[in-house]
Amino acid sequence: MDKKVWFITGASRGMGRIWAEAALTRGDKVAVTARKIDDVADFKQRFGDAVLTLALDVAEVGQAEAAVHHAFEHFGRLDVVVNNAAYALVGMIEEATEADVRALFETNCFGTLRVVQAALPLLRKQGNGHIVGVSSTLGIVAMPLIGFYAATKWAVEALHESLAAEVKAFGIKVTLVEPGAYATEFGSPASFRTSEGIEAYSAMRAQIFGHLGQAVKGDPAATAQAVLKLVDAEEPPLRFILGNTNLPLARKTYAARLTTWEAWEEVSNAAQGEARR
Repeated sequence: MDKKVWFITGASRGMGRIWAEAALTRGDKVAVTARKIDDVADFKQRFGDAVLTLALDVAEVGQAEAAVHHAFEHFGRLDVVVNNAAYALVGMIEEATEADVRALFETNCFGTLRVVQAALPLLRKQGNGHIVGVSSTLGIVAMPLIGFYAATKWAVEALHESLAAEVKAFGIKVTLVEPGAYATEFGSPASFRTSEGIEAYSAMRAQIFGHLGQAVKGDPAATAQAVLKLVDAEEPPLRFILGNTNLPLARKTYAARLTTWEAWEEVSNAAQGEARR
C-alpha cells in the first residue's frame, strides 16, 4: 500500500496526536499542526523528515491557507486532511455570552471551513484526497449544558454532507468521524470554556456533571487502527462511528424522531396545500 501524506489540525494532544503518531509509525508522512508549535516539537525529534511541524490557529484568518499550502509544497501532495482542532463551551443556552459563542464557532466551524477551502483546490488538481472532519456524539444528538458545542458539530456534519456530494466527481472522499466518550484531555481546561452559571440551572448542572463523571470512557489509543483502516478504504463511509456507544444512541434517537414526525404526519401533510406547477 502506498504511503500517505496527512495534514492534521489539533495534533498537540488527544486523538489528533494519537492518529498522527499511528500514521508516522507505519511509515506515512504527516504535517502536524497546533496553535503553539512547541506542543508538537517532539514529533520532529522522534520522526525526523517524515514530519512537518506547523503553528496553526484555525480561528485566525489566513493561517489555515498558509499552513495547508506549506504542507503541500513541502511533501508534494496531500492525501488525508483531518480537521480535529476544536474545543467545547460548557453552559446552558441562557448562560453563554454571544462573544463566547461566536468564538466557539470561529474555531469549530469557520476553522474547519478554512482548512477545507484551502485544501480543495490542491486536492482537485491532484485528482484525489480524503477530507476527514471530526464530529462527535453531539453531532448526532444534542444534550443540555453542551448545546453550543453540539450546534457546531451539527454544522460540521451538514457542511461535510454537502461537501461529499460536491467533490465526489473530482475523486475526493469525505468522512465524518463521530467519536463517543473517550479518556482524552478534551475535558481539560485547555479544551473547554465555561460560561458563568445562573442559579436557576444549578440542580440540572449538578445532575449532568454527576452523570458525566460516571460515564464509561473508551481508550483513545484504540481508535488509531480504526482510523488507519478508514483512510485506507477504497470506499470509506460518509459517517463513521468510533466506539460502541454511538450506534445504540443513534438508533434510539432516530426512532424517536420518526415516531414524532409520523404522529404529526396528518397535520404536516395538510400544511402542503394545493399542489402548484
